[in-house]
Amino acid sequence: MEVVDMQTYLVTGLALLATYLCNRFGFHAELPSGLIGIAIIFPIVFSINAAYRRREEALRYFASIKAHAVAIYFGHRDWAGSDSKSAERGRGLVKDLLGRIRKYFTYQDPQSLPNHIPAKKLSAVYDVFNRFSASHEALRESGVATGEISRINQYMRGMVIDFEKMRNIRLYQTPKSLRAYSQIFLNLFPILYAPYFAQVCLDSHVVTGYAVAVLYSLVLVTLDNIQEDLENPYDGIGEDDVNLDVSGESEILLKS
Repeated sequence: MEVVDMQTYLVTGLALLATYLCNRFGFHAELPSGLIGIAIIFPIVFSINAAYRRREEALRYFASIKAHAVAIYFGHRDWAGSDSKSAERGRGLVKDLLGRIRKYFTYQDPQSLPNHIPAKKLSAVYDVFNRFSASHEALRESGVATGEISRINQYMRGMVIDFEKMRNIRLYQTPKSLRAYSQIFLNLFPILYAPYFAQVCLDSHVVTGYAVAVLYSLVLVTLDNIQEDLENPYDGIGEDDVNLDVSGESEILLKS
């Protein structure tokens, strides 16, 4: 997503048109500029900061999943009682898990339903967790010590917990009421403040008034676009999203 897009140009154009009409019909007003900071800037900055924290948390949880998965693979490969067959099984499970996690979080509903992910996508991830559990029992039967099996099950538990935390970030984002409030007023304020911009034209210079209208529009709509870009850290839209495609890394981490 671009921070300056067609919405930016549209709002800027409407703000300039409204300012022109206010000048044309002599509608000028001194409006408090502090109102924008209290009613608009503070809520949107709060939302952007919250979205950024969710992104950082998602990165931390995903890193934990990868670390636990690699530790489980090492257990399949190196513990006494394991063999090449169990190592290959562990490698396949880790690759499958990371691939299905990526497909789950990057899923986009074709009907554009927000936060809707089919149950089969979740079932596909938990199917791999089930296979991990069965694989651990196979290790037990092959002679791996009971204490090691208990430890490897704790690694799996950690992966499940971190996956659910990542799901919460995906499903529960900025409160819809706050998001709607920000979107409405961020786009309306540059137009509603046209009498103020017209007053600037009257007090200073015509060009100054229109320049202030453009500046207000760019700042407010760009903030809205930044918030929208950060809202879902998994959608792959924008440079700041979490990269869940670790297929290249897995070849390095899961060496025989």
